[in-house]
Amino acid sequence: MSEQVTGETEPGRRDRKKAATRRTLLQTATRMFAERGYQETTVKDIAAAAGVTERTFFRYFPSKEDLVFAEILDFVPLVQQEILRRPAGEPPLRAVLNSLHAAAAGLDGGLAILVVGAPPRALAGQTRRTHVLTDFEDGIAAALAERFAGLDPEEPPRPRALRASVLARASVAAVRGALLMHTRGDTESGSLAVDDFGRLLEEAFAVLCAPDGGV
Repeated sequence: MSEQVTGETEPGRRDRKKAATRRTLLQTATRMFAERGYQETTVKDIAAAAGVTERTFFRYFPSKEDLVFAEILDFVPLVQQEILRRPAGEPPLRAVLNSLHAAAAGLDGGLAILVVGAPPRALAGQTRRTHVLTDFEDGIAAALAERFAGLDPEEPPRPRALRASVLARASVAAVRGALLMHTRGDTESGSLAVDDFGRLLEEAFAVLCAPDGGV
């Protein structure tokens, strides 16, 4: 009987340990990127600060860039949950924006991984990175479509899916625009602090919501 219990619980312990190590690596990398910069922080630095070997790091992430991608993709389900929790009367784009803020509030460092991790190319559409951008967009689109279905069950699936898809991709474009502006320092006051990224994100979504598109 004791052997059976041990056999049932040991995999669970291993899974928890793996999850804890992965989270430690992500948190350590985010902190070090903020302190030193993405380019200046090496895999060896991250592993040492996290208390593991480089070999252990590569068991979890093929590269430093993949670590950033993993953090972004881990963020998607949190945003989806928040979108479905938003009040029924809240406009879709506002619901997405508020969901980004709410999901980030539940993370150590919030949206910092977008700001201090791999520069804007982390959400670029190049071949190796396309899945990150697409998964981010598709995740938001799926949540919006489910939200729309709950608000108006009679709406035909095709226009509902199209509306969700367009709004999701516009939302991610706003995130990318704010990220590009932030990391390039293309602002009147120069480069912004991580804490200011939320304000820049608000401004980016305001452009989307403006009747004339901000033109």
